[in-house]
Amino acid sequence: MNKKGLTLIELLVGVGIFGLAFSLATGLFVGALKIQRRILALQEILNQSSYNLEYMSRALRMVKKDLTGKCLDSAGLNYQITQNGLGIRFLNYKDQCQEFYLDQTTLRLKEKNETEDYLTPDDLEVLNFNLNLVGESQKDNLQPQVTLFLKIQSPSLQPRPEIKIQTTLSQRNLDVLQ
Repeated sequence: MNKKGLTLIELLVGVGIFGLAFSLATGLFVGALKIQRRILALQEILNQSSYNLEYMSRALRMVKKDLTGKCLDSAGLNYQITQNGLGIRFLNYKDQCQEFYLDQTTLRLKEKNETEDYLTPDDLEVLNFNLNLVGESQKDNLQPQVTLFLKIQSPSLQPRPEIKIQTTLSQRNLDVLQ
């Protein structure tokens, strides 16, 4: 007799193979989605940190020497470290006292000029903001240089993606005795 059908064993084996293939495909898809979320978070951190460093670098390159001491503690300085090493104050090209610093309560970078505003968004945390100054004084005969280092992370994802970025810049105007 010619019977056309499947036995129960053949049906169970077929369903098992299909279920295994489906669960592997689903696992790969979920893994790819997690990786994509992490990459997008890292890209956002990189975009924000690059923007912030470029914004601060532009302002720090255009610094004017404070000859009167109206902004910095003593006359003849280009830059001054503030906030226990977590900030930098200077006289900008508009003759306004300007400061960049890390707000330790919110872990965000702030700019203090005529107003006080956050530079980093609230969904990112600045874990480290280091500054190194060379040649900030009138008397040292060195062109002023500032090195900025940022370590930023996104606290919303687990594991928390973070990025470390550093730049060194010098003042655009020559630092000559005046």
